[in-house]
Amino acid sequence: MKIGIVGLPNVGKSTMFNSITNAGAECANYPFCTIEPNVGVVPVPDERLDVLTKMYNAQKTTHAIVEFVDIAGLVKGASKGEGLGNKFLSHIREVDAIAEVVRCFENPNIVHVDGSIDPIRDIETINLELIFADIETVDKRLDKAKKMLKADKKYQVEIDCLERIKKNLEEEKPVRTLEFNEDEQEIIKEIMFLTAKPILYICNVSEEQLSNVENDENVLKVKEYAKSENTIAIPLCAKIEEELTGLR
Repeated sequence: MKIGIVGLPNVGKSTMFNSITNAGAECANYPFCTIEPNVGVVPVPDERLDVLTKMYNAQKTTHAIVEFVDIAGLVKGASKGEGLGNKFLSHIREVDAIAEVVRCFENPNIVHVDGSIDPIRDIETINLELIFADIETVDKRLDKAKKMLKADKKYQVEIDCLERIKKNLEEEKPVRTLEFNEDEQEIIKEIMFLTAKPILYICNVSEEQLSNVENDENVLKVKEYAKSENTIAIPLCAKIEEELTGLR
C-alpha cells in the first residue's frame, strides 16, 4: 500500500513523515521545503507471521510493507498550476490513500501561508483543489463517453455515473461520499479520481494541547468534519513523535 502525506505548507507533513519512517526528511519554516516527494518504506509487524516462521523454521520472513510519500505542500490554485500544484496532483494520483496533516497548533515562530490557524479552512482548501482537478477529469471523460455512445450504447452506464459524480463534485463533495454498484466501481477504479481515495485526517497539535486534546476546539472541528465524510481524525503531536522515533 502507498500512502501520500499531504497538507498545506508548514503544517508538519515532513515531521510526521520522519516520525513514521525515521527517514530524516528536511523540515524548515518556509513554504515548499519539500519539492520532490520523500519516500519511506515501513514494515508492518505481524505476530502471526513470526509464529509461522518459527513453526516451519523458515529461512526468510517477508513482512508486508507500507510505503509513505511526503508530498510537497499544496496552496490555493494548485489545480490551475499555482505553487507546485501540477506536481502535487500528479503525486497524489500515484498513491492508494491519503493522510492529510491539519495544523491545529499555534506557534508564532512557524508561519502559516494564510496567516492564521483555521483547520477547516485548510482542509477545504486542499479538498477544493482536488475537487477542481476531478471536475476537469470528469468533463474530459464525459466528452469521450458521449462520442463513444454513438457506436456503443453500453457507454450510457458510464455517462450516467459520470454525470452523478459531476453533480456531487459541483456541490463541493468528494467522490468518496457517493455509493456505487459493481459496474460503477470498475469505472471509478479506471479513472482514478483524486477525491475517491480513502482519506485520514491527522490533527497536528502542540505538546501543551495534548493534556486536554479530546476537548480541544480545533481537534473537535476536524473530527466533526471527518465524520461527515465517514472517515476519522487522529490528534497527535508530530514533533514529539519524531523525537521519540529518534530515541529508538
